[in-house]
Amino acid sequence: MQDYISKRTLQTVFYLFSPYNRVLSLFYPVYCMKYFIYRFAAGLCAASVLFFGSCRHRPEPVLVKFTGETQGTTYSITYYAADSVNLQKSIDSLLLRFDSTASSWKPNSIISRMNENDPSARADKMFGIIFNKAQEVSEKTGGAFDITVGPLVSAWGFGLSNRLKMDQHKVDSLLPLVGYTKVRLEKGKLLKADPRIRIDYNAIAQGYAVDVVAAFLDSMNIQSYLIDIGGEVLARRTKPGGEKWNVAIEIPAKNASDEPGIQAIVALEDMAISTSGSYRKYYEENGIRYSHTIDPSDGYPVKHSLLSVSVLAKDCMTADAYATALMVMGVDQGKEFLKKHRGLEAYFIYASPEGSMKTYYTRGFEKLMRHNK
Repeated sequence: MQDYISKRTLQTVFYLFSPYNRVLSLFYPVYCMKYFIYRFAAGLCAASVLFFGSCRHRPEPVLVKFTGETQGTTYSITYYAADSVNLQKSIDSLLLRFDSTASSWKPNSIISRMNENDPSARADKMFGIIFNKAQEVSEKTGGAFDITVGPLVSAWGFGLSNRLKMDQHKVDSLLPLVGYTKVRLEKGKLLKADPRIRIDYNAIAQGYAVDVVAAFLDSMNIQSYLIDIGGEVLARRTKPGGEKWNVAIEIPAKNASDEPGIQAIVALEDMAISTSGSYRKYYEENGIRYSHTIDPSDGYPVKHSLLSVSVLAKDCMTADAYATALMVMGVDQGKEFLKKHRGLEAYFIYASPEGSMKTYYTRGFEKLMRHNK
């Protein structure tokens, strides 16, 4: 059979083996790359014009700040928004609704009605969230945190009723009413082992109030803010320039009338901090200082050297509860607890045997500190 070679094949062979065309073929990839770079650069320039043109018309975030009163204390809220909208009225209404659930000082609140064994009282969503977190922290801390400590808090003069004349006999009569395992929530009802048991949300509710306000600001598309309710603080993201929110830790005052000083400053972003201290609420009788922090295990105000503890957590309710628990534990037990629970970061201020002020803080806490003494 006679071999057949087409004209196109001969042209291709001639092109490939021509010295001139072999030289041109060496530069062809370079030409293609230059063409690609040119097209890519042109597209990038066009996109940049559109992007930066739109950025040029984006308004600067507006700083909004206001203060108010709630839960027997003050609050301060700072945020950056697209406009100067002031959300204080909405937040005040939100905090009033919160009090109608968790405030023992409101006779018609859900918690007050449950303490009075009102059969019609039912837990709402907020009540259930606080209760479940309280029980979780109580279990993890071995009862150092306990919302059933209410009768002892009142008896020692830090609750609704007048202070009683306390002695060992009185303490022993109230201790059977204390114990987080003696209460449970079922189908919205608070079930008690003894009807005289009273629960107290004061050591956790303020932290959760901060979280409730934070959820509201999130729903309003406020993306950069700082909330402070009675010293329970949550910082969301950073300020518009990228700077973190600076929060101060107080030096424990020797007397209630002393002006607070700054012990340390922490820089926060998407973090909450809560501080509990024996120096904040107390009274003196016969030369003895009685703190508002009650140890559920023995029924007495704490007497150890720990003056203040600050706890960091992702949400303020968790930070609030663990700050109270560590305040009950004291320095040594608190340190051991933190070693076993690596997710918690804390800062202790305590008195040495000589009377000077000492500090202890975890590594995670130290990384966020801006200043310390």
